[in-house]
Amino acid sequence: MAQVIVKIPSPLRPHVDGAATLQVTAGTVGEALDGLTGRHPALRSRLFTPEGTLRRFVNVFVGPDHIRVLQGLATPLREGATISIIAAVAGG
Repeated sequence: MAQVIVKIPSPLRPHVDGAATLQVTAGTVGEALDGLTGRHPALRSRLFTPEGTLRRFVNVFVGPDHIRVLQGLATPLREGATISIIAAVAGG
């Protein structure tokens, strides 16, 4: 298990008591997001579908790498890693 930092985008901060970053202990990205949504249940529906998959407009990075090019939610985490959650923006 690793202590990691999760960066929260502005639109999701109301669901985490206004925090810009949070620390969680986890071995994988999925465990980190589960821990985060366990502490802040209102965030779960913003990140995950009812089936438990990451919503397609939610992008998650570990450092500079998108988890889609890594191992998805099974991406292992190292101590001190930074996870960035970035919500896709659409419109014109």
